[in-house]
Amino acid sequence: MSDVLLSAGRSRPGALPSRSEAVLEAIKHAILTGELKPGQALVETELAARLGVSKTPVREAFKTLAGTGLIVMSTYKGASVREIDRAHARSIYDMRLLLEPVAAMRAVAGHRDWSAARRALDTAATAADAAERSLANRVFHREMYLACGNPLLVRTLDDLRDQTALVSAAAWAQRPSWKREAAEHQAILTAAEQGATEEVRDLMRNHIASFVARNFPEVEA
Repeated sequence: MSDVLLSAGRSRPGALPSRSEAVLEAIKHAILTGELKPGQALVETELAARLGVSKTPVREAFKTLAGTGLIVMSTYKGASVREIDRAHARSIYDMRLLLEPVAAMRAVAGHRDWSAARRALDTAATAADAAERSLANRVFHREMYLACGNPLLVRTLDDLRDQTALVSAAAWAQRPSWKREAAEHQAILTAAEQGATEEVRDLMRNHIASFVARNFPEVEA
């Protein structure tokens, strides 16, 4: 985890101080790779010692990760990695099926620069592990709906992103389907670059629905 901390601190400048952001990315990466397992208690002092930082950036990371749904906070039990059961995972993907295809269609109608989405696909293709690939895919999906023109819709889909990454990383551990999903992403992006709004909507819906069919066959997408 300390190696991730060092690389994140060098390569991810942003609104947060670099060390705080690096701690956040290190903990997130550890969760998505399974180094920190679902249900595992997260102790500030232990993580701070492992990362070589004070408790303050760890505490800040906990607040951010709780907000995105990767960890849960309890007054009595403290912080722990979220356990996403099948019912909750299905709820996440049901929301995406309802919202994301329409958001992507609207984004294509008013947007013409897909270079950031292209970079996300390139990052996913060369990812070192499932966590990096899952996070790059998360960036791709956000780029596909970001310009939909509805801030509330964007915020709702943003709120699902980290939990989606957690579900997909767990699913890939059971059924490595990321190559198929990469091909589907490429088809979506090609349609977007051509301005094919309805095709993007349909491809996005089929993309999400096919993941549901593979991993939650009891659900009708």
